[in-house]
Amino acid sequence: MELSIQLPKNFKEQTVRELLEQEWLVPRKVRHFLRTRKNVSINGSSALFHFPVKSGDIVTLKFESEDYPTPTILLGNTANIDVLFEDEQLIILNKPIGMKTHPNQPDENDTLLNHLAAYLAPKKQIPYVVHRLDKETSGAILFAKNPFVLPILGRLLESKQIYRRYQAVISGNLANSLTIRKKIGRDRHDRRKRVIDEQRGDLAITHVEVDSYVKKVNLTTLYCILETGRTHQIRVHLASIGHPIIGDPLYHPKPTGRLMLHAYELHLTHPFTGEVIAAIAEPSLW
Repeated sequence: MELSIQLPKNFKEQTVRELLEQEWLVPRKVRHFLRTRKNVSINGSSALFHFPVKSGDIVTLKFESEDYPTPTILLGNTANIDVLFEDEQLIILNKPIGMKTHPNQPDENDTLLNHLAAYLAPKKQIPYVVHRLDKETSGAILFAKNPFVLPILGRLLESKQIYRRYQAVISGNLANSLTIRKKIGRDRHDRRKRVIDEQRGDLAITHVEVDSYVKKVNLTTLYCILETGRTHQIRVHLASIGHPIIGDPLYHPKPTGRLMLHAYELHLTHPFTGEVIAAIAEPSLW
């Protein structure tokens, strides 16, 4: 695998070593191989690790097969792929409802990851999961197209530099917008579920923006913005304040129809180009 990346206009001059270690999070073992094999070049010329790099430079990295082991992913059906944004490093898809993000067993071939693997196969690329959506949730989801960019996107997610805005429809009248800060842990009685657990759970923060109340059917439409990314976070948080999501098979006492939760927007600044990417997943819930 060979990658060539042009450093953006606002790039701060630094050494090759600093770029690989601090900016691009290249693992120590892989950095060692890049250095000893002399597999780094700047603007077409071989570069040592103490060489400076600056805005506009084209940095090329050549990786050997053993640097990043290739995962085995069964190929699915490209007809299930709806691309919202794509370049050489990453891809944002619109996930259909009722489809798992990734397989849990090696023989599965009907998840979004399988279908994306089939889509990328002609380009000799392999997808990597950055984050996931529940099977019942539809909408925008981000994947890496190579193992090199995966930890960089992971850091953006952890440092809250990837904006995710969801649409949801809940039971009852939620009169005011609010922020829910409650710890979420595993349900000891049902491995499928999560519960509010202030003692042993992980902190979860969800910002809730009320859109409208539909009095005739006693439903509220709203937007949720994730500050953290716990499993079932929005579903558990809304159920915990007495307003479960319509159609939720785990947390609504009388679920009917589809889970009314949709990852409507996903924004991030591209880690290599500096481009602001804003992906909108249509159709929306309303």
